[in-house]
Amino acid sequence: MKIAQVELYIVQMPLKSPFLTHLGAVAHREGIIVKIMDQDGCFGLGEGVAFSTPWYTEETVATSLHMITDILIPLLKKNPIQQPEEAALLFKSIRRNHMAKAAVETALWDLYAKQNSSSLSALLNGTRQVIASGVVVATDSAVNALKQIEQYLEEGYQRIKVKINPQQDYSFLAEIRKVYPKLPIMADANSAYTLKDIERLKALDEFNLLMIEQPLAHDDIIEHAVLQKEIRTPICLDESIVSFDDARKAIELGSCQVINIKVGRVGGLYEAKQIHDYCFARQIPVWCGGMIEFGISRAHNIALASLPGFTIPGDISASNRFWEEDIILPEVQVKGGFIKVPDEPGIGFSLNEKRLKETLLSTRTFRF
Repeated sequence: MKIAQVELYIVQMPLKSPFLTHLGAVAHREGIIVKIMDQDGCFGLGEGVAFSTPWYTEETVATSLHMITDILIPLLKKNPIQQPEEAALLFKSIRRNHMAKAAVETALWDLYAKQNSSSLSALLNGTRQVIASGVVVATDSAVNALKQIEQYLEEGYQRIKVKINPQQDYSFLAEIRKVYPKLPIMADANSAYTLKDIERLKALDEFNLLMIEQPLAHDDIIEHAVLQKEIRTPICLDESIVSFDDARKAIELGSCQVINIKVGRVGGLYEAKQIHDYCFARQIPVWCGGMIEFGISRAHNIALASLPGFTIPGDISASNRFWEEDIILPEVQVKGGFIKVPDEPGIGFSLNEKRLKETLLSTRTFRF
């Protein structure tokens, strides 16, 4: 691919309103933008989606920056690659640190697609020209949740995900179902429950949820298999699935009926596509999860969600869901419940240089 240089931009942007879960509140989003340029001046963009603190995974912006600068970029310098799959396999020599790997690997996918005058969707064998859009409601009361749901339905979103925990589940969902008896709703527990809560989780079956996401421990697939046998609601695994092997084992054990694929969580587009292909062959529904990300990661998610196995609307919302102004141009828009899959080379979006300067904390350049 003849890489000439890698530029890293550390940015921080305030959310329009705080994103609340039982694990904490996110009011400002820090992230890493990766720009990889070849010798002809063509460049690809990636995004590091780790948070500032390790509340979702063990990775943070600081640890990702260390991995990218001190480990992954030197690996690429020593081992020239011809295509992005080679980078994904090269990075397997490093344990975990999936979000750091994905930040670099996705930039390589964008660059490779542009070098070959192909959209990223086409390069991944995507089949959709538009993808259905879902949205997350993360708030501290049913009153606020109902207000958000009303707004999002007016904007055309096709599926609502609500955050739940043992202090906010049955009565919370009952209030929502009372107003929206047929609305496609899923619940995300972010590991808030244990097997001691089986009866509590069984009670949620009456709400006919699309699924309950990651009810038990973030690194578990064994107890989820026990729980799935006890409840009718399909279990979706999120945090537990950080590799293709995790997905394979969870499906073989019967730990879930649905899998959420997040590019950053699994280490990049190559691994994400491997998981998709395995699930698609076995008729296991998958959907694309979100990370309160900026537009570059969102653009990669759009390309991934164009693959045929993504039959459930993902957490891919419009840019204005979180940001007053996104870091890409044009911004992602939801029209009639759908997002257009770009057919331009690469991710189909450009960097908003003005917004980048406004949100920039620091930058580093590495020449090959």
